[in-house]
Amino acid sequence: MAKPKVSSDWLAGCSGCHMSLLDMDERIAQVVALVDLRSTPITDFKHPDESGVDVGILEGGINNSSNEEVALRMRSHCKILVALGDCAVFGGVPAMRNFFTIEESLRRAYIETESTDESGKIPNDPELCVPTKVRALQDVVPVDVFVPGCPPDADTIFYVLSELGQGRMPDLKGDKLAWN
Repeated sequence: MAKPKVSSDWLAGCSGCHMSLLDMDERIAQVVALVDLRSTPITDFKHPDESGVDVGILEGGINNSSNEEVALRMRSHCKILVALGDCAVFGGVPAMRNFFTIEESLRRAYIETESTDESGKIPNDPELCVPTKVRALQDVVPVDVFVPGCPPDADTIFYVLSELGQGRMPDLKGDKLAWN
């Protein structure tokens, strides 16, 4: 039996979930024995296989048109989609921006910050992605597995990847969640 192919990517977040994945340390070798790790932000391959993968993992919320494209591409190229971390599951810290209009947020970020000089201006170029309200992954595409945490504990990520690598859906209840 072929090992399941796994790809991951990040959206609007801090990349802490992928750092937590790396915190599995030597257990990464156990995961790689179970799965064929394909595209990730920490490998040279950056997009899921055109032929598809078995498991897609996304961390981060969706806060612009580029994030939407990444989420749609991953969903269309995977059988099982995992929302990894609070930003993907709930919107997380980036969703705090939703208390303000996009215009207010951009003005604060590019013009009003203490470190911005008098030439500060909001970028406006047709090649830039379009900012949107911050949303959880499930608000844009169907999600099969939710792994909360900020970031999820390395033990939880190891459990999820081990279960998926063995063809089982992880049961994230009780002692399988880091905060229990």
